[in-house]
Amino acid sequence: MVSGSGICSKRVVVDARHHMLGRLASIVAKELLNGQKVVIVRCEEICLSGGLVRQKMKYMRFLRKRMNTKPSHGPIHFRAPSKIFWRTVRGFVNR
Repeated sequence: MVSGSGICSKRVVVDARHHMLGRLASIVAKELLNGQKVVIVRCEEICLSGGLVRQKMKYMRFLRKRMNTKPSHGPIHFRAPSKIFWRTVRGFVNR
């Protein structure tokens, strides 16, 4: 469906199972920039490239980052798979 402004109003539902995190995030970001509404299901089954140990070390390094003066004001580290994917997509979208 195309509305009067030329933007599609239908939602696109994407199954994230067995997709690579960055590749799927770039596709979703492109759709969002085009004005499409996107819903992602099964974010917990997204694949990450590289070995398990390397990915775990990388994630633990990410969790150690915090603000020195008041850690509660520092960067918020999301643990839910859907929020991790949301943050990845946010990095692909222009401000």
